[in-house]
Amino acid sequence: YLTDGTTPNIRRFVEQGFACVAEGSMPSFTCPNNMSIITGTPTSRHGISGNFYLDTTTWQPVVMTAPELLRADTILARFAAAGASVVSITAKDKLRRQLQKGLDLAAGHVSFSSEFASRCTLEENGIEDVLDYVGMAQPGMYSMELSLFVLEAGVKLMRERRPALMYLSLTDFVQHKWAPDTESARTFYRRLDDAFGRLAALDVTLALTADHGMSDKSDDAGRPNVIWLQDLLDARFGKGETTVICPITDAFVVHHGALGGLVRVWIRGAVQAQDVIAYVASLPGVHQALDRASACRQYDMPPDREADVVVISDAGTCIGASQADHDLSALEGHRLRTHGGVSEARVPLILNRPLNAAYRYRVASQVPKSYQVFDFAINGTA
Repeated sequence: YLTDGTTPNIRRFVEQGFACVAEGSMPSFTCPNNMSIITGTPTSRHGISGNFYLDTTTWQPVVMTAPELLRADTILARFAAAGASVVSITAKDKLRRQLQKGLDLAAGHVSFSSEFASRCTLEENGIEDVLDYVGMAQPGMYSMELSLFVLEAGVKLMRERRPALMYLSLTDFVQHKWAPDTESARTFYRRLDDAFGRLAALDVTLALTADHGMSDKSDDAGRPNVIWLQDLLDARFGKGETTVICPITDAFVVHHGALGGLVRVWIRGAVQAQDVIAYVASLPGVHQALDRASACRQYDMPPDREADVVVISDAGTCIGASQADHDLSALEGHRLRTHGGVSEARVPLILNRPLNAAYRYRVASQVPKSYQVFDFAINGTA
């Protein structure tokens, strides 16, 4: 894209500003990394380590999108409390309530999702009549317009209200569905680049990063390379001895079938974690099988929300629970592209302005974390 003319604005940022490959938070899912970016902390600090974790008092999965589960203050809320005007726009509403935690919308701040743009109210979102304001129809959940709406709204709000700080979070539908070399993906990135150019033209410091990468996890025939881990553990150790949770799961699984690069295994019976680890580590396609302490230490994740065993796949493989619990019918005609593991944790960090001397020294001596993007944009630009 940078060399074939698809993204001329991003190319200009790379050449005239700053660009590197940063380390994202683990697991490389949407919720953990958005919360890392908006709090400036790893998952061990903010506590959102996936879309679900297992409550072992009830043995029921707990959805991790409630604001009270977020253990850190957001950068948006801190800036707002200091008197700055802020805007937060996200594609999926599952992120919106956590992104606006601690934000007093009555003070003139804005926070909404393109998913529910047609429902915005002053009380809940700090803005109303959003569809008319942006001049777009309500986008569908499985469309590139869901992300493009975020950007168009951001451009208009920046032009007309000029908030001090703005956070725009897109969705990965296009990246799940189409490989980068397809025309659909190229069309999407052209439109992203156009919006980025219009934002930069408003004389802002523009920072671009990603919540995660994306890997093709299908075989030569186009079939998903899946480890059905719950089925394998049931066969090896007995049914009911273990519970596999796929933390990529949310309400919108059409484009990935709830299959990702990291799953968690809680032990309910007498089997030992080390026995599970020894068995799982021997399976083709497994990159790592770790106990709780090792996973949290290596990947900076919160121990109290971690499983007994953490399993991470390699770049070409994904992991599910029981085959009967995953509906892959919507993937027909498309290769499975998904994320969650170490192989999807390296992401771009791009600024439209060059770094100052102090931050140039920092990146020369250590790889930046994606959750440092606000720091780099605010404190690190020349």
